[in-house]
Amino acid sequence: MLRIVNRVLLALTGVVLLAVGVLALAGWPPFDGRGDVVLSREERTHWRDASWWWPLVIGVLALVVLLAVWWALAQLRRRRLAEVLVETGDGEGALLRGRALEAALTAEAEALEGVERADVLLRGRRRTTPEARVGLVLEPRAEPVVTLDRLRTEALEHARTSAGLDRLPAEVRLRGTRHRAERAL
Repeated sequence: MLRIVNRVLLALTGVVLLAVGVLALAGWPPFDGRGDVVLSREERTHWRDASWWWPLVIGVLALVVLLAVWWALAQLRRRRLAEVLVETGDGEGALLRGRALEAALTAEAEALEGVERADVLLRGRRRTTPEARVGLVLEPRAEPVVTLDRLRTEALEHARTSAGLDRLPAEVRLRGTRHRAERAL
């Protein structure tokens, strides 16, 4: 979601800047003279006497500031799980790096029959149950039901037991590779 918001904001900013630049280069009003101003005195004071004008301006600016703060905080939020707390039985526990568990889960998922490529992302917090987001790109002749069942019973189960987790919920997205159509002879 955040990547989409970032791309939309970047695209809108680029379009606005491009439009203003083209208008300025073309010499269209209000950019058509050296001594001209962007807003005349009459245009600046047109809405001053309207009772709804200043509350609207303040409300819109407040909304823009709130959206900017939300966006900045969303940039700082971690998307990946940095560490998983593994219970060792001594009361202390051990820390397992999230990327190491992701790499092991990715390697095991890619070793499954019918899987061309796998991407794994662990989300959550260290002290809570992590969640796995798995993206699989299947080969042309793969059987999705069999592949999904093997992923659940083998790769995810091995990751869950090796990390000492009670459960490891996962969201799996399957996609097929593009390939040329086969001809029947």
